[in-house]
Amino acid sequence: MTARYIAIDWGSTNLRAWLYQGDKCLESRQSEAGVTRLNGKSPDAVLAEVTTHWRDSATPVVMAGMIGSNVGWQNAPYLPVPALFSAIGEQLTAVGDNIWIIPGLCVSREDNHNVMRGEETQLLGARELSPSSVYVMPGTHCKWVQTDTQQIHDFRTVMTGELHHLLLRHSLVGAGLPEQEASGDVYAAGLERGLNSPAVLPSLFEVRASHVLGHLAREQVSDFLSGLLIGAEVASMSESFAAQQAITLVAGPALISRYQQAFRAIGRDVSIVDGDMAFQAGIRSIAHAVAN
Repeated sequence: MTARYIAIDWGSTNLRAWLYQGDKCLESRQSEAGVTRLNGKSPDAVLAEVTTHWRDSATPVVMAGMIGSNVGWQNAPYLPVPALFSAIGEQLTAVGDNIWIIPGLCVSREDNHNVMRGEETQLLGARELSPSSVYVMPGTHCKWVQTDTQQIHDFRTVMTGELHHLLLRHSLVGAGLPEQEASGDVYAAGLERGLNSPAVLPSLFEVRASHVLGHLAREQVSDFLSGLLIGAEVASMSESFAAQQAITLVAGPALISRYQQAFRAIGRDVSIVDGDMAFQAGIRSIAHAVAN
């Protein structure tokens, strides 16, 4: 088992790094140098800057996220699903001396084409922290993952977070709105609508009409829309999962709260795992595998 390693979560717009000694985090750093914001620098140069005074030749660097995509450092091939959890740590891509990229996962069938990068590392950690049959991983693109104790069987992606952003910022639904205010009651109203009518397309323009006609406060459109979309997602996706299956939510506190409320509304109990804790636990398991 390695005593010292560096964990990197390197996405499209941000980079986060942690220096570990065994199971203890010694220091963490953040940078806005995501893979789409390198500003002419090489990934190697950015890594050197972010890990200044951390690295020596014996310290492995284990990276996950879009850094392994075709717009990152090097394309780390996807691992096809079904896949053993153990296979993730066995198929790393080396991009430098003791520098490794974790593979993403893919599904390629006639009824499902899907990919993930970064979430597979959270998944490894979540499995360790909260064994489950189904993992729901909210974010810009929410992942719904079916597993057992040994392998990942399948997953689907729902673009709920991105759709919320696009509708609010780049469509008539959100055109001309003032700064948004949080409202639990308004979120709950949107959630109820989405859960009861998950075929959400006809409802989207009604969100605009509601605030234009004065039935929805213009400052609270964001929360109503969030509830509508999350409700529709949970209602439609839950149909694919048997009621007896254990579900674990993996995300930050704000999204966990919103999704937990949706699951409670349909009578489903869920376990929760903090997304950062899951990511770091997953990286730790792979760093140990690298050393061994």
